[in-house]
Amino acid sequence: MHIRKDDMVEVIRGDDSGTRGKVLRVDRAAGMVVVEGVARVYKHVRRSQRNPQGGRLSRETPIPLCRVMLVCQSCSAAVRTGVRLVDDGGKVRICRKCGAQTGQISPPKARRAKKKA
Repeated sequence: MHIRKDDMVEVIRGDDSGTRGKVLRVDRAAGMVVVEGVARVYKHVRRSQRNPQGGRLSRETPIPLCRVMLVCQSCSAAVRTGVRLVDDGGKVRICRKCGAQTGQISPPKARRAKKKA
């Protein structure tokens, strides 16, 4: 899974297709993601100490991870991602369209580092 919290993603299927938003939460076990402003539903709440007025609260619901694509910061397009090893032994996400690095996946490890001649 190459989608993380605070990534900018674009919805590619469903009622909200074409909408871009920030990832609020990722549930890796269920394969779901909560995106800001996408798949909004109304929750009706009674009057209580917490909600003295009651009414309808609008909140986002999770959508399947297969319905979103990462938005590259350099080419600003919804792209597929890949993994590339860096010289120090770390792994980074890359944009398949322009080749730009979009974030670190794992920290540097000595066993994966390139040997210096």
